[in-house]
Amino acid sequence: MRGGRRMTHPSRQRRATRAALTCTAALLLVTGFSAASGQGVPAPDGSPDDHAHDQHGPSSGHLPGSVENVELLSSIKLTAHEGDISDVSALQTADGRWFAYVGDWAAHCETGGVHVVDFTDPEKPHRAGFLNSPGFGYVTEGVQALHVETSEFSGDLLVISNEWCRTSPNPANMPGGITLWDITEPTDPQLLVQAFGDFDIHGNRANESHSAIAWNTAAGNAYVAAIDNEEVDDVDLYDITDPRNPVLIAETRLPGVHVDGYGQEKTSHDFDVLQFPDGTWHLMVSDWDAGWIDVEVTDPAVPVIVGDFDYAECDQVVPTACPPEGNAHQGEWNSDASVFVGTDEDLSPFRTPITVLDGPLAGQRIDAGEFGWTKPVATFPDGKVNGPTIFGGYGCPGDPVPPVSALGPLGPDEEAIVMFQRGPVNDPNDPRNACFFSDKVRSGEEAGYDVVIVANHHTGAQGGETPAAFFCGGQGSPVLGTAAGLCVGHEFMHEAFGRTPDYTLPYPLGDPGDLEPDFGDLGPRVSAQAEFDGWGYARVVDTSNPAAPTEIAQITIPETDDPAFATGFGDLAVHEVEVPRGDPNEGGPNVDDDLLAYFAWYSGGFRVVDISDPANPAELGHYIDEDGNNFWGVALATDQNGDRIVLASDRDYGLFIFRYTGPLPE
Repeated sequence: MRGGRRMTHPSRQRRATRAALTCTAALLLVTGFSAASGQGVPAPDGSPDDHAHDQHGPSSGHLPGSVENVELLSSIKLTAHEGDISDVSALQTADGRWFAYVGDWAAHCETGGVHVVDFTDPEKPHRAGFLNSPGFGYVTEGVQALHVETSEFSGDLLVISNEWCRTSPNPANMPGGITLWDITEPTDPQLLVQAFGDFDIHGNRANESHSAIAWNTAAGNAYVAAIDNEEVDDVDLYDITDPRNPVLIAETRLPGVHVDGYGQEKTSHDFDVLQFPDGTWHLMVSDWDAGWIDVEVTDPAVPVIVGDFDYAECDQVVPTACPPEGNAHQGEWNSDASVFVGTDEDLSPFRTPITVLDGPLAGQRIDAGEFGWTKPVATFPDGKVNGPTIFGGYGCPGDPVPPVSALGPLGPDEEAIVMFQRGPVNDPNDPRNACFFSDKVRSGEEAGYDVVIVANHHTGAQGGETPAAFFCGGQGSPVLGTAAGLCVGHEFMHEAFGRTPDYTLPYPLGDPGDLEPDFGDLGPRVSAQAEFDGWGYARVVDTSNPAAPTEIAQITIPETDDPAFATGFGDLAVHEVEVPRGDPNEGGPNVDDDLLAYFAWYSGGFRVVDISDPANPAELGHYIDEDGNNFWGVALATDQNGDRIVLASDRDYGLFIFRYTGPLPE
């Protein structure tokens, strides 16, 4: 473990502030708030009796409905599109009303934003408005409502991270960074700043941000930590003491931490923040295959790594998976920071290593993954894919794709395989913005390929720190479902096509050393066979010594390690967890503090787990709708009597409101 390392890069404060003022003025023209009766709210209210959403197709597409010790108080339909809803946060107003803030992923691109739902009566929630994302923006992990008291602001804030779904010649249509709303009166929100962030790359717009979290100190300062999707320095820290004029004060790549999950992809994804009993402030960064990194942010301008979680040599639930999948996605401490519950978001129950069959690399086994939304390799006639490879560039919509015939004759048991590169990102030879992984798969499918391999880019390889790192990301656009999709490291992309690996950032203009593969280059024949490694689950970590976080237990559902549930039942991975700890923004102290953990488990439903003995967690209750669920986010609140209720966002439907009805741990 490491302590005392400083890891900040001085921010370009003046430049960023000037850019923010210009960007904010422009973006004010393209944002808006819709009242409950106005445009921007795409679906009518729903209730437990009328929400027939059947989210994963026929009965074979989800787990059977099941309920134990959980009461569904109500639900409200917020979308008519699959995969449209993202995260959820909740906050009580000064006069006692409760409002939920539910992210909209923009399934139809221009519809992104945040749904505002009044659930003061949790049995009768109703829509109270919609905060429109500007242009082609949308909202995913970064949705947080909290009360803030600083020298410059007193009231309630909504913090949103911004991403976008379509390129535009107008930078205002491609929001990045963070947006701050004054939600002191939730039915009349006031925009404080729009799409402020790190302007280093683009100048006229901020880098995209997948998640953000804010905190308010007793000294009257407020801060935000946000993911930077586009730079190796992927944790940005802002001073929002004056939320109308935020300042970027630090950015870091969390250097030197161990990257020991399968895939070696080091990328920050989400946060928890807590003031420890000794008064120091700590930010837990979910850093994917690097696990969870404890960063002291008492002075956010000088963040310091104090704890570095390490995955075991082999997975504790599926012992044949060596190393564990990784994918540290999110998590929360308990009230005194002695225990941390973290979620591994593994959306593919298979790993699919590649074996090179001929050429200079013959016999080498290359670590690789499989996208969870493409045709499974295990469903091919012989349970594997194999064949010749060809390089196809970036494979974005409209790009040319080499014809399958360029591979030459295929054997009777061979598949046609094309490799694209992730991105483009930070590549002056192709200054476009990156397209979705699913765009690349679709390009290969439409050209007739049976397998699409997506290789990581220079940024994903951390500029060469993790050359074999790969990332099988989520689906952002439709695919045909005719091709398998694999992901590999950047190093293999070079070596497979006879090039010396290079990771220079930015990419050298003109490729002077001819180090990048050329469009149409032929590579070796390869073979890939899926190996079951289970779905993502939760890990319990003893953090009583911040410098030595130690995994002490795992939290699973019965289907986690059962190959019979590898396909046909939706995504059976965990996504997010809430650990009640007396947070005043979540209703204050309550009877379940430090005793229970509440999980959004995708199609595994809503889960309640006893963590009173952290080394021996036990499920106490669950809810799976008879038509299936696709739970993403979870948030804590209280009812009119101050009793605990829990909100869960369903990606295909909207918002569910639950009460745990079972006994509390003694």
